Amino acid sequence: MITNKTVIISCAGMGTRLGIGSTKALVDICGKPMIIRQLEMLDEVEDVRIVVGYQAQKVIDVAKEYRKDLTFCFNYNYKTTGTAASFSKALLCAKELVVSLDGDLLVNPQDMKAFIHDNEEKIGGCIPGTDDPVLMQLNEKKEVIAFSREKGDLEWTGLSQVRRERLTPDDRHLYFMLEPLLPLKTQFVRTREIDTYNDYEEAIAWFSRGCID
Repeated sequence: MITNKTVIISCAGMGTRLGIGSTKALVDICGKPMIIRQLEMLDEVEDVRIVVGYQAQKVIDVAKEYRKDLTFCFNYNYKTTGTAASFSKALLCAKELVVSLDGDLLVNPQDMKAFIHDNEEKIGGCIPGTDDPVLMQLNEKKEVIAFSREKGDLEWTGLSQVRRERLTPDDRHLYFMLEPLLPLKTQFVRTREIDTYNDYEEAIAWFSRGCID
């Protein structure tokens, strides 16, 4: 059991760009809700926290069917705040290392296992592929030195692992919390993020292929 880190899954948002009237945590991924697909990869982590907002009770009920020892935190301002606000809600009394995981992210299980078994501070990156990416600029050491909406070497997956003592709460996008900590190591992670319906269809196809490119 991994006891030195806290994993925070942020899934408070409404998923309006997806356009199906459901929080993305509950969208069907080949027979199971997204949140269950994520929790299946985190069985070894003792402290898993889920930040809820839109359709909170539905997310709680579904998640607790799979795992009873989860901690739930509420972002009541999910309509007006960014991912950093949700992430910050779950930081109280977090473990030494904190892992961020967006509630709309599918991850290759082997890559997730490698990510959570490593204790270095780092950011997960992938080949740019979503409709509205946050990009990461890298230096010669393959460390992240800047985030950008315009240009970059890799797309940020929303995955990060940093020391709790270095995190300052924010209410914007999570990368604003990480920018003061740069440069940070990059770990390449095979993922599919679901922002739009086009992303969703691609994610289903990718998952059906075994989460490989």
